[in-house]
Amino acid sequence: MSLSRRQLITAVAVGGTVAAVGMPLGRAGERALDPNEFDSLAARGYNRRFQARPATIYTPTSTEDVRRAVAEAVGADARIAARSGGHCFDDFVDNAQTRSIIDLGRLDAVFWDEHHRAFSIGAGADLGTVYHALHRWGVTVPGGICLGVGMGGHVCGGGYGPLSRRFGLVGDHLAAVEVVTVDADGAARVVVATEGGPDHDLWWAHTGGGGGNFGVVTRFLLRSRDADGADPARALPRPPAAMLNARLILPVTTEDSFVRLLGNYLRFFELHRAPGNEFAGLYAPLMIRTTGTGAAEILILSDADSPGARTRFDEFVAAVSEGVFPPPILTPVAQLSYPDTVNQVYYAKGVNTTRVKVKAAYLRKAYSADQLRIFYRYLTDLAFLGESQLELLPFGGAINAVTADATAMPARDSFMKMLIHASWRLPFDDDRYVRWAREMYRDVHADTGGVPTPNEAYGGSYINYPDPDLADAAWNTSGLPWHAFYYGDNYERLLRVKAAVDPRNVFQHRLSVGRPDW
Repeated sequence: MSLSRRQLITAVAVGGTVAAVGMPLGRAGERALDPNEFDSLAARGYNRRFQARPATIYTPTSTEDVRRAVAEAVGADARIAARSGGHCFDDFVDNAQTRSIIDLGRLDAVFWDEHHRAFSIGAGADLGTVYHALHRWGVTVPGGICLGVGMGGHVCGGGYGPLSRRFGLVGDHLAAVEVVTVDADGAARVVVATEGGPDHDLWWAHTGGGGGNFGVVTRFLLRSRDADGADPARALPRPPAAMLNARLILPVTTEDSFVRLLGNYLRFFELHRAPGNEFAGLYAPLMIRTTGTGAAEILILSDADSPGARTRFDEFVAAVSEGVFPPPILTPVAQLSYPDTVNQVYYAKGVNTTRVKVKAAYLRKAYSADQLRIFYRYLTDLAFLGESQLELLPFGGAINAVTADATAMPARDSFMKMLIHASWRLPFDDDRYVRWAREMYRDVHADTGGVPTPNEAYGGSYINYPDPDLADAAWNTSGLPWHAFYYGDNYERLLRVKAAVDPRNVFQHRLSVGRPDW
């Protein structure tokens, strides 16, 4: 099915295919389209700074629908963008160049595929749907904590979350990917790329090479590398039966207590970064909102199954709190089943109403006290009170058990992700907040060109937290091109894959593989 603003019509899908769009009103098989329906789909993106104005929106219900939609858009020379959960932080989908959006929301089926001996997960399924469906077999994927995020973009960037320190990235469990590509003649075709098959490189490119680069993914086939697929209940990781959770809150901080708390926190995870370490079952993201007080909050999630789980939980709290005054407050520790933890503690699906700018870094070493003081000064600036925040997100563990070139995502020796998430409501504040985020990032990384230049301290950045500033010499003065931060030495291979499967460069955006370095 497709929706067209040009004539405000929609063709009714016939026989599971995409019917033609743009025929005169009144032709058989068409109905009048409510303009609000089109506008709602066009505005489904996360970041209110950007608004798509496509001529056509496709809403496929099958892989063949997607193939036909891609063929039609290519034939009309209409730039294509695919949307899964709609959570891209930048304008990869929502920009003036996008003329055709392929909205994958209806491709959300999750089932055991007997032929491929793997779980088939539609690219339009959100994480909440996936976790719920996989629970039938007692398995899960180590995906994100935000339940509304779509699999389509999440997996392509690597995909990580609360169980990744125990089980690795979602991309580490990708056995195959079904994707619609466009050849040199402009023909759209469906490819199922497997790890050991003839399209191995296309499979590899989807284990962290980013979305919107090589084609339109219709489904992922997930199976862990140590599983043979004979038993669905053993094909993916089994989550903990139960998890502990609590929040450690520092309501008001001085600069010294802020530096002490964050320093303790970073040192803890820097120490416990190795695969299989005793704290691999612990995930504790730290968030500091721009309330003017430097208030910090750590959500603590920990595997409750293993012996000594509560002791390790308490050890973490003690290590982070050491020497911090006033001391942080620990909320009551609760123990819930894994499904209840997902439903009650993970972040519920919702609609974002804010304007956003993000900037991120992988850490190989903890930030210095001087760098933490820079964060403090920006976060307590009373001119920026509101919804913006700094997030620190634990990494490492099983993620670091994989070599940098085994998947397209090379950050296999870091222990933390840093995310600046500037957020505001009013369009006239755009320049002010964007500059605030840019200058904080630049000042923290002043010694390495204003960016987290890959070296002994930094591991670059995460393509699912895209930042076009890395391709702007005004904000990246390191001399390294943008792709060095996202893909490192893997970029040359990604370029070869791009040339082979998308020779016409049909799939592109501001940080797409093959775009200019600057």
